[in-house]
Amino acid sequence: MTLQEALKKGKFVITAEIAPPKGTDVADVIEIGKVLRHLVNAINVTDQQSSTMRLGSMAVCVLLQKLGADPIYQLTCRDRNRIALQSDLLSAHVLGLRNVLALTGDLPELGDHYQAKQVYDIDSVHLLQAIAKLNGGFDMAGSELKGRTDLFPGAVANPGADTEAAYELQLIKFEKKVNAGAKFFQTQALFDVGTLDRFMKRVSRFNVPVFAGIVPLKSAGMARFMNKNIPGIHVPEDLIQHMARADDKEITGIRIAGNLIRQFKGYCQGVHIMAIGWEKKVPAILNAAGL
Repeated sequence: MTLQEALKKGKFVITAEIAPPKGTDVADVIEIGKVLRHLVNAINVTDQQSSTMRLGSMAVCVLLQKLGADPIYQLTCRDRNRIALQSDLLSAHVLGLRNVLALTGDLPELGDHYQAKQVYDIDSVHLLQAIAKLNGGFDMAGSELKGRTDLFPGAVANPGADTEAAYELQLIKFEKKVNAGAKFFQTQALFDVGTLDRFMKRVSRFNVPVFAGIVPLKSAGMARFMNKNIPGIHVPEDLIQHMARADDKEITGIRIAGNLIRQFKGYCQGVHIMAIGWEKKVPAILNAAGL
């Protein structure tokens, strides 16, 4: 069942994520796609995540589509101006892609080409507005298209913002993205149901599906690194200690991820699994979650 079909039927949605290779060898991507295609409703393909140069999201989306998967084409504003962004959206539609996740994008200095010039001609809100215009048959300049797009746009949210000011800003951005046409949201990784519950109480009035982010822990060190270096992520100390004491880190990380999915299921409309190198373990995570 595709993403749009699952949402129309009110099903609990499961999405996962694939990072394109840094090169042209797509064997691993295809292998992962074959594992995930019948287990999840859609597969995100990241767009130069962490500002690291990789194979393009659009190309991998097309490969996944040929396997029978429903891809989500991630598109960031960091590397393209509005002309290139709109052109890529037209290209995605012509290639049969429909789901698009609009992102502003990480700063170039975070990646492997720190000398690269950032573009940021528009941000993710404006990109969502551009998608709405293209779907309506016009470009951002108001010129009529010869054939409109039929894209299904989504956006991201961070329920775990570190300060009250940052949290309120996230809520403001959420509303702007809804007004700009976002049809679904995928969140930053969450590790406690209280953070999700608090966020959902504030955004449920918009009646837009939210998929809670799930990142399986691989070690206590990974958890501490995320707490220290990734804004908006907070792994509770009890989970860190649980990982530190575990004899089998892999099984423990899978069980924690599965348990979080079980807890989150009553609060949101789906989950988004960002396995970060553990994509082939997504079946085990879903099994641990009873899905």
